[in-house]
Amino acid sequence: MSEGSPVGAHVIKMMGYIQTLEKLGFALNDELATDVILQSLPDSFNQFVLNFNMNEINKTLPQLLGMLRTAESNMKKGGSKFVLMVREVKGKGKKVAKSKGNGKTKPKGKEALKPKGGVNKDGKCFHCGKTGHWKRNCPIYLEDVKKAKAVGASVSGTAHEKESS
Repeated sequence: MSEGSPVGAHVIKMMGYIQTLEKLGFALNDELATDVILQSLPDSFNQFVLNFNMNEINKTLPQLLGMLRTAESNMKKGGSKFVLMVREVKGKGKKVAKSKGNGKTKPKGKEALKPKGGVNKDGKCFHCGKTGHWKRNCPIYLEDVKKAKAVGASVSGTAHEKESS
């Protein structure tokens, strides 16, 4: 089919071919006949074919003809084809880390994870609830870990569970 011919004439011609095949003893079911017509359409109908297949529309051939005529008239009203335009937008995308002017770069890896100061004296241990140390340095927790390794059991993470046992 040429791009300039109306889709209605093309679909009617394809329906005639399908009827001729039926007379010759090679009848196509409705789904196959619809697929043959949709595949014979020009590239300008690719969006229509995609929507038709994605929505699993079941139409008779005359109904399909009506839908294609409507789609063709809508394409003629639209005029030009749409073009996807890609452009760079300021302020979007990957941000570049800026140094603060001292010429030193920030350390990466394990060095970046180490705390700069000591233990926060205001914070509480999540294990025993006392201030002045963290769970990983808690003497009670460390003792429980040693006992659990000897027994082969796991250590509870909260002080509340210990009180209930």
